[in-house]
Amino acid sequence: MKKIFFIVMPAMLLMSGCAHVISDQSMGLVDRTIAFGSLRENPEAFIGKYVLLGGSIVSTKNTNEGGELEVVQLPLDSSGSPEDSYNSGGRFLAVGSGFLDPAIYKQGRMVTVVGEVKGKRGMPLDEVEYTYPVIAIRELYLWKPSEIDRYYYPSHGYYYPYYWYDPWFDPWWPYWYHRPGPFRR
Repeated sequence: MKKIFFIVMPAMLLMSGCAHVISDQSMGLVDRTIAFGSLRENPEAFIGKYVLLGGSIVSTKNTNEGGELEVVQLPLDSSGSPEDSYNSGGRFLAVGSGFLDPAIYKQGRMVTVVGEVKGKRGMPLDEVEYTYPVIAIRELYLWKPSEIDRYYYPSHGYYYPYYWYDPWFDPWWPYWYHRPGPFRR
């Protein structure tokens, strides 16, 4: 019985760590062949298709028709979390029929969206006319800051998903001594 527990439990933990934040119903609609670069270049070619996008909120606007998020697109990891990256394909608009509270959907928060491509909209961005792909929100996940930053070690400047992979982590090293190596705390 103990052998089964030690085989099944780690497998369940690994599978739960890879769960996607978007429902299976919405993920089933997504056309994974659509790259954001292609969508950005020609949104009208993908009208009616569903896409999975994510990124950092730039602004939130509400009108009588509903709410609108302006989002800087960022690559997504396997769980759908936007990666903290400097690689962005541009911006997109995520529009919905409901109210999006600007106090909750504020600048800098990360989101993951599944939505239908509705076309494009040109709006001024600084001193240029920028063309935004418009995505009608089917499902939206707002990431908590703690969910995004949980792997970052500021003293080291890199990310580790599990503390036991951290070469500088030693639970038996007394905290009052300085650690050997290039990173001193």
